[in-house]
Amino acid sequence: MKILLLEDDKYLCNNVKQQLTKEGYIVDACGDGEEGFLLALDRHNSYDLAVIDRMLPVVDGLTIIKAMRNKQIQIPVIIITGMSELQNKIEGLDSGADDYLSKPFHMEELSARIRALTRRPAILNKECRLAFHDISLDLTKRQLMCKRNSITLTPTEFHLMQVFLDQPDTLLTREQLIQKVWETDASVETGNLDNYIYFLRKRIRAIKSGCILSSVYGSGYILEAGNGKKA
Repeated sequence: MKILLLEDDKYLCNNVKQQLTKEGYIVDACGDGEEGFLLALDRHNSYDLAVIDRMLPVVDGLTIIKAMRNKQIQIPVIIITGMSELQNKIEGLDSGADDYLSKPFHMEELSARIRALTRRPAILNKECRLAFHDISLDLTKRQLMCKRNSITLTPTEFHLMQVFLDQPDTLLTREQLIQKVWETDASVETGNLDNYIYFLRKRIRAIKSGCILSSVYGSGYILEAGNGKKA
């Protein structure tokens, strides 16, 4: 598996590259945004995943990710950055990233997130769409739809929405969701789940669906038809 690593902190970049190489990955590392931009957009490099620092010199990480998505390069992308506010995460994920890891981080956590993003099997469902109430999910285009409104989800948002649509009107615990989406029991993913629930609620509102993701205090979440209730 081939990974693109864009990180301008030479010490961190070298450490991450060494560790990922020990784990069996082929790693192309770069500390300059301009060079990284060219590497990321060259399809001949055939990367399976990219780890991109948000604050790169010359060309920043978000610009690189947006350019990748505009060019239909849909490999998983993990942002690593010292900017950990919720709005920073929203900007990063809205730009096309699949995951967001704040510095400082443990190498074990980065490795776990890489494994989670790269081992998801291709969708083999015969049906190309899941539906509930006024909402549907196109399994080939990763589009969430309500009537004539649609929005394209990031891979993680898509995977989470698929889990809810597989079992609507069913309480799914936080532990079940983490296991199904991230394929891990690691507690480090708990905050990540909360972020993605927030993002999915935002997507549902954007397409003007009546569905809601209801919180059940201390238990988990339910996808419901709405009936005027607030999440």
